[in-house]
Amino acid sequence: MKNKIAIIGAKGLPAQDGISRVVEGYLPFLTDKYDFTVFCTNKYTSRKSGTYDGYREIVFKSVNSRLNTLLYYFKSTGKLLFGEKYDLVHFHHCDSSFLFPLIRLRYGKKLLVTTHGAFTPLNDKWKKFRLYFFLQYRVFLKFAPFLTGVSKNEVKRTRDILKKKSIFTPNGINTDEPISGIDVGTDYIFFAAGRIMALKGLHIMLSALHKINCKLPIVIAGDMSMAPNEFKDQIKDLSQGLNIKYTGLIKDKSVLMKYIQSSKLFIFPSLAETMSMQLLEAASMKTPIIASDIQENRDIFNDDEVLFFKSNNADDLSAKIEYALTNMDDMKNRANKAYSHLISTYSWEKISKGYDKIYNSILNECR
Repeated sequence: MKNKIAIIGAKGLPAQDGISRVVEGYLPFLTDKYDFTVFCTNKYTSRKSGTYDGYREIVFKSVNSRLNTLLYYFKSTGKLLFGEKYDLVHFHHCDSSFLFPLIRLRYGKKLLVTTHGAFTPLNDKWKKFRLYFFLQYRVFLKFAPFLTGVSKNEVKRTRDILKKKSIFTPNGINTDEPISGIDVGTDYIFFAAGRIMALKGLHIMLSALHKINCKLPIVIAGDMSMAPNEFKDQIKDLSQGLNIKYTGLIKDKSVLMKYIQSSKLFIFPSLAETMSMQLLEAASMKTPIIASDIQENRDIFNDDEVLFFKSNNADDLSAKIEYALTNMDDMKNRANKAYSHLISTYSWEKISKGYDKIYNSILNECR
């Protein structure tokens, strides 16, 4: 009999967001060994509850409210407490850490939590709830008996702040992702984020492009519907005079990969990250990358692989864009090196072995 593992936090498969992409990435390599159940919500998937690709999905009905995510965690916890019992519960994310004490009543130490940005700055949408998140990350997260983190810096901060051991389990990539055959054009600058907010740095990129009077086409992908109106107005103003195409959120990953592959430059100006799937995906397409020099980005790639600019500095970014556009041979050389580093270090097949080792260790300890 295979051990049964419940996955909470990947709210929809096929994946539309970063955490779901993580789960979607490593699960296929482990379904022969474990019996996985993934808890989802129909806001993020069109599937019904059932078995797909070797694992089971339980799909909850969503509500048209900002409370949908919180309700998803409550419903998942209800299933864990009063429904089928699992050999291990694995939470990806810890925004619902206040539920961990309840889960431990039934599961004891059979609880693993992977943090995805537990200590990164809050975006504008959530700043008024800072006390809530302080309690999740600094108090209730301590109830998790086993912790992993997707970035080296987050693992270090977890150990420093919570005085608890955390194991580094990086995100990964499949280098054979399907790519759409649609025509999206070429020779454009590309920016992408699941949710576009101030922390993603789009305003910095647009300011930098104005400084060099950029005439190249610019394609921007992502959902801006939840951003504050002030930020939307800022982006609207900064878009004036630039040749920009807004695609909205690209849900079809093969189409997203096509946009990345066909772009001249991928610009990643994020002010805060854990370990970005978007950055890995850009490298997997051998697309030249300009990225902010935050520690989490430098933990993935070095200066021989990615052109870094000073975070939150439009002047430096504009200089780096000018350099890139006039030195494309160098940028392509960096992109090839980034790709080689990616496939040798961050393949899902390799990272799945890390999750397997963690699962096996916890299950043996809790027998």
